[in-house]
Amino acid sequence: MATVELRFSAQPEHVRTARLVAAAVARRAGVEEAVLDEVRLAVGEACSRAVGLHRSHGITAPVRVVLADEEKIFSIEVGDEVPNAGAGSTAVSGGRSEGTEELDAEGEDEMGLAVISGLVDDMEVSSTEDGGVIRMSWPATSFAVAP
Repeated sequence: MATVELRFSAQPEHVRTARLVAAAVARRAGVEEAVLDEVRLAVGEACSRAVGLHRSHGITAPVRVVLADEEKIFSIEVGDEVPNAGAGSTAVSGGRSEGTEELDAEGEDEMGLAVISGLVDDMEVSSTEDGGVIRMSWPATSFAVAP
């Protein structure tokens, strides 16, 4: 399993860099070209959400993005350090919520999560006292890159 970890200060101008890195790693992991725009948009929304949460709560810690190429799955986790930004945990599969708890978030936050759930088939949002994580994944066909 190949993993790339990116940390950036909670500034909106860094979201574009995270999107570009995510698209490049997804392409290398074997995510279909037709899906790369969805990856880029979903990462942009998740990172924008994390940046907004950090800035509104005065948190100076960096936003975390972990990109992992697992067997036949490409996953991305975007983490913030805002305690309990969303109540509990919600899983989304095929664009429908499977969790029983609603996220306790402002309208803009809910809109961002709705956009992400429309772009990602498999998404999970969790939040604890240590911060929140949005985990997204897409199918990938791992292939060996010629030297």
